[in-house]
Amino acid sequence: MLYPKIPLAQTVIQLCKAKGVKHIIISPGSRNAPLTIGFSNDDYFKCYSIVDERCAAFFALGIAQQLQEPTAVVCTSGSALLNYYPAVAEAFYSDIPLIVLSADRPKHLIGVGDGQTINQKNVFENHILYAANLKLDLKDDDTNDVLEALPIFKNLENKVETLLGIKKTIQEYNEEVIDKAINKALLKNGPVHINVPFDEPLYDMVHELSVKPKPTIPENKTLQIEDAILGDCIKDWNAASKKMIVVGVNQPNQIEQRWLDALATDESVIVFTETTSNLHHEAFFPSIDKLIGPLKGEAFSKLQPDILLTFGGLIVSKKVKAFLRTYKPQQHWHIDLKKANDTFFSLSNVIETTANHFFSRFLPEIKPVKSDYHPYWKRVKESRGIKHNNYLKGVVFSDLKAFDAILGAIPNDTVLQLGNSSTVRYAQLFDLNKTLNVFCNRGTSGIDGCTSTAIGCAVANTKQTTLITGDLSFIYDSNALWNNYIPNNFRIIVINNQGGGIFRILPGHKNTENFNTYFETNHHLTAEHLCKMYGFKYEAVSDEKVLKTTLHSFYSEGDQPKLLEIFTPKNLNDEVLLNYFKFIG
Repeated sequence: MLYPKIPLAQTVIQLCKAKGVKHIIISPGSRNAPLTIGFSNDDYFKCYSIVDERCAAFFALGIAQQLQEPTAVVCTSGSALLNYYPAVAEAFYSDIPLIVLSADRPKHLIGVGDGQTINQKNVFENHILYAANLKLDLKDDDTNDVLEALPIFKNLENKVETLLGIKKTIQEYNEEVIDKAINKALLKNGPVHINVPFDEPLYDMVHELSVKPKPTIPENKTLQIEDAILGDCIKDWNAASKKMIVVGVNQPNQIEQRWLDALATDESVIVFTETTSNLHHEAFFPSIDKLIGPLKGEAFSKLQPDILLTFGGLIVSKKVKAFLRTYKPQQHWHIDLKKANDTFFSLSNVIETTANHFFSRFLPEIKPVKSDYHPYWKRVKESRGIKHNNYLKGVVFSDLKAFDAILGAIPNDTVLQLGNSSTVRYAQLFDLNKTLNVFCNRGTSGIDGCTSTAIGCAVANTKQTTLITGDLSFIYDSNALWNNYIPNNFRIIVINNQGGGIFRILPGHKNTENFNTYFETNHHLTAEHLCKMYGFKYEAVSDEKVLKTTLHSFYSEGDQPKLLEIFTPKNLNDEVLLNYFKFIG
């Protein structure tokens, strides 16, 4: 087997291998050649070549999101590294393990005007779990420079012994911080940065390893809850007649069904589940906005909980945020091993464990409380559902109507990736097929890498993946299609309303030149030519009848991935949506 000659590169690669980091996304460059040589010549690693670093990082994020294990990205020095930042931030806030391996110039070439050079150390400081800034290997021709910097010794023998000691210390230091970085990604589920300086020559190879680093075994945190804290929770819960649970982003099949069934039988509990929660029960309340959107005055007070319990990732619904920030619960408990956001400005108890472990200790001690809380809101939910269906029967073709058709056509037991902005919010209005696994980049809620993430997901997942996205989001991340790994069963649905349609729903002056240019960003672009360039089968529709017919064949097998572009009337979409909330109320 061929290895890079540089010991530091060997060290990084061997420690990645020892800790099970298998998927390596490489963006071509020269300074990262030692890492590229090592990873690509070892059959253990699954290597991908993606030129655009921003797309590469989101692609890696999609793989890590599905496998729930660290995925590495490798880039050259300079601004290449900065293009990883959007995905690093998303990984940080979405708790996704991502390992950034950046090649760097030697210290003496930084800050002197050398090409492709920036200050790379700690560049992700505010959005990283750990930064490992490695030290440059000492080579034979470094001897004189190092010795000149040392105190004067009585004889050459002492000088040589000191140099050998420095070499050993540098290797030990590098092994320690690389090991620590990868362990952080493994245990804490987030991004880490390993900055690797290389001096030339960069392309030399050898057949034998010169270093053999020793990895440490990461220690998992013991799941436990203090008896006093658990006792207080049980006492307060049993005394309250109105308890609300709100579940944000959650991995599929993460919560045991027996705990969901137990929560569903208590009349004093209502469970709000977001589309991204991947939780389903007929007694729960999906489509939060559909329930809360039409409420006014006294109805909010009736819904206000005594205790709010949350778990999972970030919340999409602005309506539930506004409601709970105004009508605050007496107590808000959040369950998470890592962090707790005070989203509703009422956080009173952080329970540092998993939801499964908490429920296993908590629910067996809970006594169902007689209450009209769940029965009342169940009746409201049923009424909203009837009005939802009636409204859709009579409404003109629009974004809302398109989502109704799309979400009903996605095949069972597949993966749904949702773009941000209006896409995920429209999806929140529908009760999704419970066999779907749903994902969305809600860490930073950006539109910048939705397509790249979905493609990474499709590569890592044996199930078929569908991405639903808006026109601006798709165009913004169109380099995602510059990718040789897209499976033929991958599907993209682009809702093209000729601009940022969500801004028409928000307060502001519409239909002015300023609004159309700087907020909505009017355009007349389509995905057709991009599909031709990148080998996607392209179809376009602009009415309900053709859409339903096209969706039947859209998921049939083919010899290339497919994209369906749906054109909706930009000047009607906001009116249809705003009238929807009036109608169902």
